[in-house]
Amino acid sequence: MNKLATSILSVLMLLVVVNSANAQSKRYTAVFYNIENVFDTINDPTINDEEFLPDGIKNWSGVKYWKKMANIERALFNLSSECKAFPTVIGVSEIENRNVLEDIASMPKLAPAGYQIVHYDGPDARGVDCAFFYRPDQFTLTGSSSERVVVEGQPDFRTRDILTMTGTIDGEEFLFIVSHWPSRRNGQAASSHLRETVAAQIRGIIDTHRAQNPNIKAVVMGDFNDDPKDKSVSEILGGKRRIKDLEEGDMFNSFYQMHQDGHGSLAYQDAWNLFDNIVVTENLATDGKGKLHLVSASKSKYLGNIFNRSFLIQQEGQYRGYPLRTYVGNAFQDGYSDHLPVFIFFEK
Repeated sequence: MNKLATSILSVLMLLVVVNSANAQSKRYTAVFYNIENVFDTINDPTINDEEFLPDGIKNWSGVKYWKKMANIERALFNLSSECKAFPTVIGVSEIENRNVLEDIASMPKLAPAGYQIVHYDGPDARGVDCAFFYRPDQFTLTGSSSERVVVEGQPDFRTRDILTMTGTIDGEEFLFIVSHWPSRRNGQAASSHLRETVAAQIRGIIDTHRAQNPNIKAVVMGDFNDDPKDKSVSEILGGKRRIKDLEEGDMFNSFYQMHQDGHGSLAYQDAWNLFDNIVVTENLATDGKGKLHLVSASKSKYLGNIFNRSFLIQQEGQYRGYPLRTYVGNAFQDGYSDHLPVFIFFEK
């Protein structure tokens, strides 16, 4: 069987599963994936994209670009197969522009989902942004914005914008926020105030929306460059570990317990971190029958999920066991990302 026939068969099989699952229950999936340096091959003089050009230090080329596209397609399609449906929404980070997003959405195995895109060009010096894919048959978009990060005393500070989307799912109002917080460059302690600033700004956005509509359900997803236990996530954003501790207006981090138990979405110095988080308002965690609420995957004790499969993992060499990334230094690995995708389920 040739590759085209195999692709068509795979899509048809997933669509059969999707239709069957939709007939049984109304389950929705929210995914976040840092897809690591997705640049096109065209020089943009307004950003620092020189290393990802054909004559750049990484010898980035059309062939490598489309290998990257195929790897993203494989990761998201296999995740969809495991979830028994194309995800309702997918937040991504480290993309250069809308063109690469359109290429992802148009990949043969993902095209049947009919994903629409929310993206704004942000101020990051490297030109990488966050973005949002959504299925218009499940999520009705009513508004979006791109919020600049403001750091007191640093008017020239530039990082990825905070992407916000409002809309409805199954008649209930949602606020989705996708963000990629400042890195730990120069050390965790020296840079923690930057991530705490972003966390406070996101919490302010949520509080503003909930003041206008107390029933809105907020979902914050992103690469936080901090673990669930760190101050920025657990205290400033307020992502609590246990549902039983939640009070009205609180936030719940479905990945906190996973991190406590040793799971992670990226590896560094032979240890796992869980920088990729999805934090939700208390009403999505605690609402009961007749309302959308978090549910666990089959046979899982966690409400958060990490998509960790062997093809996403380096199988040999110095970084054996780490996520299989696109480059190690300037050596092309034909990999996926230095992060693993994370996701949650919610249903009525």
